[in-house]
Amino acid sequence: MKKTIVMLLCLVMTASFFPLSAFANDGEDVFTKEQKDYYASLGLQGTTVNVYNWGEYISDGLEGSMDVVGEFERLTGAKVNYTNFESNENMYSKLVGGGVSYDVIVPSDYMIERLIDEGMLLELDWSNIPNLSLIDKQFQNLFYDPEQKYSLCYNVGTTALIYNTTLVSEAPDSWEVLWDEQYKGKVLMFNNSRDAFAIAQAVLGQDFNTSNESDWQEAAELLSQQRDLVSPVYVMDEVFNLMESGEYAFATYYAGDYVLMSENNPDLAYAFPKEGVNIFYDAFCIPTCCQNKKGAEAFINFMHEPQVALENAEYIYYASPNITVRNNEEHSLYGNEAVYPSEMPSGQYFGNLPQNILELQADLWTKVKSGRLSAGSEEEEKKIYYAFAAVIGLAVLSIGAKLVYDIKKKKFEDLSDLYEQND
Repeated sequence: MKKTIVMLLCLVMTASFFPLSAFANDGEDVFTKEQKDYYASLGLQGTTVNVYNWGEYISDGLEGSMDVVGEFERLTGAKVNYTNFESNENMYSKLVGGGVSYDVIVPSDYMIERLIDEGMLLELDWSNIPNLSLIDKQFQNLFYDPEQKYSLCYNVGTTALIYNTTLVSEAPDSWEVLWDEQYKGKVLMFNNSRDAFAIAQAVLGQDFNTSNESDWQEAAELLSQQRDLVSPVYVMDEVFNLMESGEYAFATYYAGDYVLMSENNPDLAYAFPKEGVNIFYDAFCIPTCCQNKKGAEAFINFMHEPQVALENAEYIYYASPNITVRNNEEHSLYGNEAVYPSEMPSGQYFGNLPQNILELQADLWTKVKSGRLSAGSEEEEKKIYYAFAAVIGLAVLSIGAKLVYDIKKKKFEDLSDLYEQND
């Protein structure tokens, strides 16, 4: 989720019961006869599957990796129309706006919950997705889809506090360090309202999904204080180049992405703050605008074929829910504590928020970033308000004076006319 850089990774061997990766062995076919026969038998030849996914969220064939889309097309005879979105909200707007036809989408947990609530997803036919059996039970029947009707988990991750050991004297254990004035100009902060608010909410001990408007106001005020104290730079994927450059002390981002950054800058380290992190899931779903449900279910199943799931895990650097990947000791991230922590950090999930809270959050975030919630900005707003009120007052007085003058003038003219008539 949320990455748009190309990852140049070395490939590893697949699980012991599969041949070596074809794509590290001069294009040798890694798929078994049974797998090839299965996909060829689906009758998808000549059809199109429209896939809407996060940018760079699938192994794409660069630097010897598997071209997952190309392999699906080869095995099924279908064509894949593959496009990307930048955020859950961007994807949602496209779906709500109509005029689109996506067969597979990959939203995050809270957005899946929203899409289910609004009747925008189709139930999955599990007889067409037998690889459900390869998904670790802990990643089935999750909170956003408790009856496992609408989604199949793709990746798992957490937020993390990333820091530069050459600029930070002590390993941090709290998000509060992001408010430390000694790091002014050296903090990279989420340019994403939900993730940014979650950090402030964690510091305040709030529920990430609170429906209390005063909680959101309090969190926004804390973020505004951060803006005044440390002048954070709000970024998303720009975080890679900026943290790898060694110029910044802290960044808020996702644990899997830390691993990528650390490969280019070994001075980087990470922490799971004691106040808690966001734990997130991304999953495959089929929207109601789908035109090729059988093709969609085939694509979802294909993404969890052991060879494909491993290639994707090596490319994306997030935790896979697929047991053939998680149990594969030759997986390059096997045992990596940032991606597959032996003990999950304390954290909360994002749920679907009520509409009034979504609107409030968006408004508060705009004010935080523009500085309109800071103490100085409040004084400026008061000055502007008083000046505006003074102008309006003067205008009202002027209009009133003019009306009085006109009335008196009219009376004078009427009296003059009367005198002239009497003469």
